[in-house]
Amino acid sequence: MASSEAKKGAERHERGVLRLSPPDNVAVALRPLKAGETVMLDGVALTVNRNVPVSQKLAACAIAKGELVVKYGCTIGIATVAIEPGEHLHAGNVEAHYGSTLDS
Repeated sequence: MASSEAKKGAERHERGVLRLSPPDNVAVALRPLKAGETVMLDGVALTVNRNVPVSQKLAACAIAKGELVVKYGCTIGIATVAIEPGEHLHAGNVEAHYGSTLDS
């Protein structure tokens, strides 16, 4: 029988994404994600729109054109187009714009 530690380790390994801070509208890939794969984030299923390398960002929810992109509770960019949940975030759909925390 597997120990509880082994089960926790397996769950962490299989987990695909992580929201780093509650106000974030992005998640970070914990492992390489494949296009069409469905991952769970806070009980919500996200379908990955294209291959996403480990540590890259994807939308945790719909992000409207012009909306702030938030990671670690801080503004990191502005959406240049409407972004669907599960969509990979990159220079083509987010303009870098680093700002203060949302608490400021």
